[in-house]
Amino acid sequence: MIERCLGARRARQIHKAMRHFKVTILCLVMTIVVLRGTIGAGKFGTPEQDFVEIRDHFYPRKRAELHRVLEEVETTSSSSSELNNYATFDLNKLLVDEEADSEKPDPNKPYSLGPKISDWDEQRSKWLKQNPNFSNFIGPNKPRVLLVTGSSPKPCENPVGDHYLLKSIKNKIDYCRLHGIEIFYNMALLDAEMAGFWAKLPLIRKLLLSHPEVEFLWWMDSDAMFTDMAFELPWERYKDYNFVMHGWNEMVYDQKNWIGLNTGSFLLRNCQWSLDILDAWAPMGPKGKIRTEAGKILTRELKDRPVFEADDQSAMVYILATQRDKWGSKVYLESAYYLHGYWGILVDRYEEMIENYHPGFGDHRWPLVTHFVGCKPCGKFGDYPVERCLKQMDRAFNFGDNQVLQIYGFTHKSLGSRRVKRTRNDTNNPLEVKDELGLIHPAFKAMKVSSS
Repeated sequence: MIERCLGARRARQIHKAMRHFKVTILCLVMTIVVLRGTIGAGKFGTPEQDFVEIRDHFYPRKRAELHRVLEEVETTSSSSSELNNYATFDLNKLLVDEEADSEKPDPNKPYSLGPKISDWDEQRSKWLKQNPNFSNFIGPNKPRVLLVTGSSPKPCENPVGDHYLLKSIKNKIDYCRLHGIEIFYNMALLDAEMAGFWAKLPLIRKLLLSHPEVEFLWWMDSDAMFTDMAFELPWERYKDYNFVMHGWNEMVYDQKNWIGLNTGSFLLRNCQWSLDILDAWAPMGPKGKIRTEAGKILTRELKDRPVFEADDQSAMVYILATQRDKWGSKVYLESAYYLHGYWGILVDRYEEMIENYHPGFGDHRWPLVTHFVGCKPCGKFGDYPVERCLKQMDRAFNFGDNQVLQIYGFTHKSLGSRRVKRTRNDTNNPLEVKDELGLIHPAFKAMKVSSS
């Protein structure tokens, strides 16, 4: 029948294919039977379960490989997340200092800030004449001033300390920008022997000698903030003086009181006299036995001083009280305004000041500087409760910052708030807007004197 329809040749091909198909089916059946006996398939009793068992037998390596890859991805993701987490990173891995210098200072050799210089006034005068574009005065009775402050090269010892250092330097930058003052922020310990209170002395000397164009160097501690942005220092008052500190003559010269002056904020003229007093000031500073023994002398000689190692402030009181004839005539102890204002007697009165006075006085009515002595915001422990210190530092910052923000039409919602609010609406004539304090273009801001 097939031969008649398809032809003899085509029929033979079909019969041959059918035979091959039967053989193939038979081989397949035999293979399954052998596998069932070899690997135990069939023990579940259903074809579907037999198939699963065969598949698992042939592909165990692929399943294991997939499982391993997934585990590696999960582990890598977890490890990467941990490596990217600042909160869990151990900062000590970065804060590994190099070995200390093997060369130790000779304890029998008197300490010195550097080579003795005796003709600085002549050297500086010559340099200023040779460089007329770098005048030491940038306006009538307006000296070129360099404000210097700084902090440790290491992060603070508490989580929030660096944030308050940032606020402090922002505050100083604002005041300097408004008053045409240059600023230098230091994070390097220039002399390991003069650590702590004394680190400022080598830095000050280096800056005086490196910047002959600077007439006055203004040192300010990192824990002090400007709180009167409108107050301009009375520079004319200091024309005959080289060293200006907040203090009282009676307390220093008569009582020898160790807090009769403050060295957290002072002005030092760039001259030979200043180099000389730095040389007289420094010998009590080297750490170790010298500083400890000097501390005993200062405690014995100065009124009400506690027992602790020599500090720069006590040393200056001692020098002035015992050598007034040598140094006193060029030292101005300022008490008419707060070149240094102790925070404990000021911060709780800010609201009263706002209600009754305005910026520009610099004194008890509106202090130029609020100094957080004893708070030590960068350390582990302070002399006052941490909450009170940080809260009042925020208030002092905002008190000063409001005077800057008002220029642009904003103010903090309160002295304790980080948020701000508008104090006036924007206008299409912005150049006609005058800020209340006249700080956008104040009369006291630096103006370069024409060389002609």
